[in-house]
Amino acid sequence: MYNKDNYRNPLVYNRADPFCYLHTDGYYYFTATEPYYEFIELRRAKSLNELVNAETRVVWRKHEKGDMGAHIWAPEIHFIDGVWYIYFTAGHSDNKWNIRPYALVCRDKDPMAGNWEEAGRIDVGHESFSLDMTSFMHNGKQYVLWAQVIDEKHPSSVYIARMKNPLELETKPMLLTKPQYDWELRGIPVNEGPAVLIRNGKIMVVFSAANTGSNYCMGLLWCDENADVMDINSWHKMSEPIMQSSDDIKEYGPGHNSFTTDGEDDIIIYHSRSYKNIIGDPLDDINRHTRARKIVYDDNGLITIEI
Repeated sequence: MYNKDNYRNPLVYNRADPFCYLHTDGYYYFTATEPYYEFIELRRAKSLNELVNAETRVVWRKHEKGDMGAHIWAPEIHFIDGVWYIYFTAGHSDNKWNIRPYALVCRDKDPMAGNWEEAGRIDVGHESFSLDMTSFMHNGKQYVLWAQVIDEKHPSSVYIARMKNPLELETKPMLLTKPQYDWELRGIPVNEGPAVLIRNGKIMVVFSAANTGSNYCMGLLWCDENADVMDINSWHKMSEPIMQSSDDIKEYGPGHNSFTTDGEDDIIIYHSRSYKNIIGDPLDDINRHTRARKIVYDDNGLITIEI
């Protein structure tokens, strides 16, 4: 039930694309993709291991028709300048793959009891398949990253932009990483699900690659924290994944992570399955479970994950 780091394994059942945030009130706030892609749920607990049985609240449900009517994916909860935001992906009721990033806003102190309002779509500057928006603050500026398919010649890649405010881009998107190595091309060429951790003088981005079955894995790119994050020459990319399917620990298709801390160590929160073979579309398989693992840093201060 517990892994070597003394975290429940799984941490939360049937929740993919997990996002976990430790707030100043001492609570972990958790949200993730529910397996039928219909609503956004928040839960909170005082410890990571308590999330499985934690207090929960459905803060928003998909529309019956039109935009935000299908494929509710990858919600993330962020606290920016005293306001709660949830960034999420949603499709159209008539075309579930017509997906775009949207936001919810809560101006109340307690996001579990407060009023959540739709803040509309985040315009990323190009009208095409776009998803998995995340956010980070650096030197007083907000940045967002997301995955997008610009056209048939450009597979799912990760883009970055600086924000004017939590709902509007200030800069044009910059292509940050695209599928190029063999492990990023398995099944489907994909880079998606970015997550940001600033540690050891570096801005590190972990992203997911390949199709969502057992080929799914996680890669790493980084830049110096004093570099211009909107200059592609500031960034470096590892040629090998930092986490992938493992027969040793019976975890398959690890991916779409977030980062938190237990007060002493940095923790990666991610999803994976406990079996390799899937019948049909992997996205229809509900058994992507949330897991936690302690992060170790190498001599260069970069993320490594021991299994």
